[in-house]
Amino acid sequence: MAEQRWDQRDGGERRDGARDARAPRGRRAGTEEARAWADLVETARRTVRDGLVVGTSGNVSVRVGETVLVTPSGVPYDRLTPDDVTGVDLDGRQVLGGLVPTSELPMHLAVYRTTGARAVVHTHAVHATAVSTLVRELPPIHYMAAALGGPVRVAPYATYGTGELAENMLRALDGRSGCLLQNHGTLTHGATLDQAYDRTAQLEWMCRLWLTASSVPGLTPTLLSREQLAQAGERLQGYGQRG
Repeated sequence: MAEQRWDQRDGGERRDGARDARAPRGRRAGTEEARAWADLVETARRTVRDGLVVGTSGNVSVRVGETVLVTPSGVPYDRLTPDDVTGVDLDGRQVLGGLVPTSELPMHLAVYRTTGARAVVHTHAVHATAVSTLVRELPPIHYMAAALGGPVRVAPYATYGTGELAENMLRALDGRSGCLLQNHGTLTHGATLDQAYDRTAQLEWMCRLWLTASSVPGLTPTLLSREQLAQAGERLQGYGQRG
């Protein structure tokens, strides 16, 4: 492994996004936070394995009480350890660890402040990002759009990590649990990390489906009506095992 170099101009931040051990650190994680961190790291690694992100692109967070655990900036997910737990409060003040939180923290916090979400997954999935450059709303190519609350909107482009992007995202998320970010990627949220991740995977699949169907020369894909999506949404509410 190459020797790490420190840039003192950035207050002790390493070029890979980590902080010097001399930098102030937050409190130690509690038992529930430690378990949530392990689940978060596994989810982040899954986004890489499943091809939804490349390198350190994308980010994942989970809320535990009033603390938001989040992947740190610029650190490869396979290098994260239990000691690297990174957490902030809902105002963005770091309360856990010494690694710099993801640059997309404004988006994550905006979701937690305005919804009942407990987990957020943001990716740079290829097909979804491609669709975000073509349309303002993912055409309703499949009834699984109902699982995200309806037709998936595209949030207008804004520079990553900015409040403007977070505001655009919130408008696109209104009444939805997922959206596309123009020329950028995806964002989904859920009650659990598994649910947020599954919604991301479904969104990427639907985007791939639409791109595939719409690429056939001389043919146009049939789309579902809002009434059909609404009917599917009602049935999806009872989907799965009970009890």
